[in-house]
Amino acid sequence: MVQQTIAVGSDHAGYKLKTRIKILLNELGFSVLDLGTEDEISVDYPDYAEKVVKAIKRGNAKNGILVCGSGVGMSIAANRYKGIRAALCFDKSDVELARKHNDANILVLGERLISENQAKQCVEKFCSTNFEGGRHRRRVNKLG
Repeated sequence: MVQQTIAVGSDHAGYKLKTRIKILLNELGFSVLDLGTEDEISVDYPDYAEKVVKAIKRGNAKNGILVCGSGVGMSIAANRYKGIRAALCFDKSDVELARKHNDANILVLGERLISENQAKQCVEKFCSTNFEGGRHRRRVNKLG
Protein backbone atom coordinates (compact mmCIF):
# COMPACT_ATOMS: atom_id res chain seq x y z
CA MET A 1 0.00 0.00 0.00
CA VAL A 2 1.47 3.38 -1.04
CA GLN A 3 1.62 5.81 1.90
CA GLN A 4 2.51 9.14 0.33
CA THR A 5 4.65 10.72 -2.35
CA ILE A 6 8.18 11.91 -1.67
CA ALA A 7 9.92 14.06 -4.29
CA VAL A 8 13.60 13.34 -4.86
CA GLY A 9 16.20 15.33 -6.74
CA SER A 10 19.94 15.48 -7.13
CA ASP A 11 22.68 17.03 -9.13
CA HIS A 12 25.34 14.93 -10.86
CA ALA A 13 27.34 14.46 -7.63
CA GLY A 14 24.33 13.02 -5.82
CA TYR A 15 22.91 10.92 -8.64
CA LYS A 16 24.15 7.50 -7.46
CA LEU A 17 22.87 7.95 -3.91
CA LYS A 18 19.55 9.34 -5.16
CA THR A 19 19.10 6.18 -7.23
CA ARG A 20 19.63 3.99 -4.15
CA ILE A 21 17.29 6.17 -2.08
CA LYS A 22 14.51 5.71 -4.64
CA ILE A 23 14.75 1.95 -4.25
CA LEU A 24 14.64 2.23 -0.46
CA LEU A 25 11.62 4.56 -0.55
CA ASN A 26 9.76 2.10 -2.77
CA GLU A 27 10.63 -0.73 -0.37
CA LEU A 28 9.24 1.39 2.48
CA GLY A 29 5.96 1.80 0.58
CA PHE A 30 6.34 5.36 -0.65
CA SER A 31 5.55 6.67 -4.09
CA VAL A 32 8.61 8.45 -5.52
CA LEU A 33 8.49 11.52 -7.74
CA ASP A 34 11.96 11.63 -9.33
CA LEU A 35 12.70 15.15 -10.57
CA GLY A 36 16.17 14.46 -11.89
CA THR A 37 18.96 14.52 -12.75
CA GLU A 38 19.14 11.31 -14.75
CA ASP A 39 22.90 10.75 -14.95
CA GLU A 40 26.30 12.01 -13.80
CA ILE A 41 26.68 14.73 -16.43
CA SER A 42 27.35 18.08 -14.74
CA VAL A 43 24.22 20.12 -13.91
CA ASP A 44 23.38 23.03 -11.60
CA TYR A 45 22.04 21.98 -8.19
CA PRO A 46 19.71 25.00 -7.71
CA ASP A 47 17.61 23.82 -10.65
CA TYR A 48 16.89 20.48 -8.97
CA ALA A 49 16.31 21.98 -5.54
CA GLU A 50 13.71 24.25 -7.12
CA LYS A 51 11.94 21.31 -8.78
CA VAL A 52 11.57 19.48 -5.47
CA VAL A 53 10.46 22.64 -3.67
CA LYS A 54 7.82 23.33 -6.31
CA ALA A 55 6.51 19.76 -6.08
CA ILE A 56 6.01 20.20 -2.34
CA LYS A 57 4.47 23.67 -2.63
CA ARG A 58 2.05 22.47 -5.34
CA GLY A 59 1.01 19.48 -3.23
CA ASN A 60 2.46 16.89 -5.62
CA ALA A 61 4.62 15.56 -2.77
CA LYS A 62 4.40 15.83 0.99
CA ASN A 63 8.16 15.87 1.58
CA GLY A 64 11.39 15.78 -0.37
CA ILE A 65 14.92 14.45 -0.39
CA LEU A 66 17.77 16.28 -2.12
CA VAL A 67 21.29 14.98 -2.72
CA CYS A 68 24.41 16.73 -3.95
CA GLY A 69 28.11 16.27 -3.25
CA SER A 70 28.23 17.97 0.16
CA GLY A 71 24.55 18.75 0.72
CA VAL A 72 25.38 22.40 1.41
CA GLY A 73 24.41 23.77 -1.99
CA MET A 74 21.06 21.97 -2.02
CA SER A 75 20.33 23.18 1.51
CA ILE A 76 21.03 26.79 0.64
CA ALA A 77 19.02 26.59 -2.58
CA ALA A 78 15.97 24.92 -1.02
CA ASN A 79 15.83 27.10 2.08
CA ARG A 80 15.44 30.23 -0.03
CA TYR A 81 11.74 29.39 -0.39
CA LYS A 82 9.05 30.29 2.13
CA GLY A 83 7.62 27.27 3.90
CA ILE A 84 10.58 25.05 3.11
CA ARG A 85 12.68 23.67 5.92
CA ALA A 86 15.52 21.71 4.35
CA ALA A 87 17.80 19.99 6.84
CA LEU A 88 21.28 18.79 5.95
CA CYS A 89 21.79 15.68 8.07
CA PHE A 90 24.57 13.17 8.59
CA ASP A 91 23.03 10.66 10.99
CA LYS A 92 19.65 9.51 12.22
CA SER A 93 19.88 11.65 15.38
CA ASP A 94 20.17 14.81 13.23
CA VAL A 95 17.17 13.68 11.22
CA GLU A 96 15.06 12.86 14.25
CA LEU A 97 15.59 16.31 15.76
CA ALA A 98 15.08 18.05 12.42
CA ARG A 99 11.70 16.34 12.03
CA LYS A 100 10.54 16.52 15.66
CA HIS A 101 11.68 20.06 16.47
CA ASN A 102 11.99 21.85 13.12
CA ASP A 103 9.30 20.12 11.04
CA ALA A 104 11.88 19.60 8.27
CA ASN A 105 10.06 18.86 5.03
CA ILE A 106 13.19 18.18 2.96
CA LEU A 107 16.04 15.90 3.95
CA VAL A 108 19.35 16.90 2.36
CA LEU A 109 22.26 14.48 2.07
CA GLY A 110 25.83 14.89 0.82
CA GLU A 111 26.85 11.84 -1.19
CA ARG A 112 30.56 12.57 -0.77
CA LEU A 113 30.28 12.92 3.02
CA ILE A 114 27.95 10.12 4.13
CA SER A 115 28.07 6.35 3.75
CA GLU A 116 25.26 4.56 1.99
CA ASN A 117 24.32 2.86 5.26
CA GLN A 118 24.14 6.19 7.10
CA ALA A 119 22.06 7.65 4.28
CA LYS A 120 19.67 4.70 4.48
CA GLN A 121 19.27 5.21 8.24
CA CYS A 122 18.64 8.92 7.67
CA VAL A 123 15.95 8.25 5.07
CA GLU A 124 14.24 5.67 7.26
CA LYS A 125 14.22 8.06 10.23
CA PHE A 126 12.96 10.95 8.06
CA CYS A 127 10.07 8.82 6.85
CA SER A 128 9.13 7.50 10.29
CA THR A 129 9.40 10.62 12.46
CA ASN A 130 6.69 13.23 12.89
CA PHE A 131 6.77 16.85 14.02
CA GLU A 132 6.09 17.17 17.76
CA GLY A 133 4.34 20.52 17.51
CA GLY A 134 3.76 22.15 20.90
CA ARG A 135 6.43 24.67 21.82
CA HIS A 136 8.21 23.89 18.56
CA ARG A 137 5.23 25.08 16.47
CA ARG A 138 5.72 28.65 17.71
CA ARG A 139 9.37 28.59 16.65
CA VAL A 140 8.72 27.01 13.28
CA ASN A 141 5.99 29.60 12.59
CA LYS A 142 8.60 32.35 13.03
CA LEU A 143 10.53 30.91 10.09
CA GLY A 144 7.79 31.92 7.66
